[in-house]
Amino acid sequence: MEQENKENSLSFEEAMLELEKIVEKLEKGDVPLEKAITYYQEGMKLSKVCSDKLTDVQKKMTQIMNDQGQLEAFDVQGDE
Repeated sequence: MEQENKENSLSFEEAMLELEKIVEKLEKGDVPLEKAITYYQEGMKLSKVCSDKLTDVQKKMTQIMNDQGQLEAFDVQGDE
């Protein structure tokens, strides 16, 4: 549970950096099987953290504030 809270508190960039470190370790190929499984599980959790953060940002980016300060859907094609 503590590890999960730590992962969720990471910024997108921090989570990506940790994920890249795990990938490097696994790509070397000299990791014992049990440790590789642990790294894989950590990597999958970090991948989900990154995906969730990107999804949240995407939701925010699809809205804009109108003149009255209210959020409304952003229609890219309507501006053409």
